[in-house]
Amino acid sequence: MAKVAFLGLGVMGYPMAGHLIKKGGHDVTVYNRTRAKAEQWAKEYGGKHAGTPREAVKDCDFVMMCVGNDDDIRSVVFGENGALAGMKKGSVLVDHTTASAVIAKELYEKTRERGIGFIDAPVSGGQAGAVNGQLGIMCGGEEAVFARAKPVIDVYAKMAALIGAPGAGQLTKMVNQICIAGLVQGLAEGLSFAKKSGLDVEKVISVISKGAAQSWQMENRWKQMNEVKFDGFGFAVDWMRKDLGICLEESKKNGARLPVTALVDQFYAHIQARGGRRWDTSSLMHLLMKE
Repeated sequence: MAKVAFLGLGVMGYPMAGHLIKKGGHDVTVYNRTRAKAEQWAKEYGGKHAGTPREAVKDCDFVMMCVGNDDDIRSVVFGENGALAGMKKGSVLVDHTTASAVIAKELYEKTRERGIGFIDAPVSGGQAGAVNGQLGIMCGGEEAVFARAKPVIDVYAKMAALIGAPGAGQLTKMVNQICIAGLVQGLAEGLSFAKKSGLDVEKVISVISKGAAQSWQMENRWKQMNEVKFDGFGFAVDWMRKDLGICLEESKKNGARLPVTALVDQFYAHIQARGGRRWDTSSLMHLLMKE
């Protein structure tokens, strides 16, 4: 059993923190910007909650974090009441936020100055993966630090791997989102084509999902796409646009060409304009089926 803090109780962090108690048996204290949610979590799982990040991390061996973006990370980690002000020497900060490689490297330098380990560890698998403890977790950092943190991370991971140096986890998550963006657009176009051709979509999927066209998105999203209904589940368009923005910004630095990613990002902008900011990312289908 380890003493663990979890900072950020959104749709991902809330169940992830819960697994640390239910499956891991750890001593867990949480912090959330909206205090009521932290109180609700503590009541549901039997853990503790604190009013500031600094209070939450006191005497903790590991601090796990899952917030919104680079600015949210800085607000939670730095400052008088931030996590770094309260973390003990020898502890480890694990950041599950999908953010830039720049902030990952910044956190690595700041934590190293204080004798604290750091792992950037963005996740893939969506809300269902978090709830079921089946996340894919891509990590960047030092091997020795990762080896210490992995047993804690494994509580809610289906797969956790060290990809490379600090920042490598975030860069790998960018690869993940780039692949998904093009794949979902292709799936939307294929299903739209099938519907307009008068084919039985369920029968089409039953065949092509067993061949080279198969994907997680096909298996898990074809029904909603076929019905053109995107509310109340999955990964929101707002979040995907945030992630794709990070990818496109990084590509300006490394020289990678992302023409399809840039195009799909604009398609998602059209979805936002239609009121679909919180629709699932499979809502690209909406642009093809609804005027």
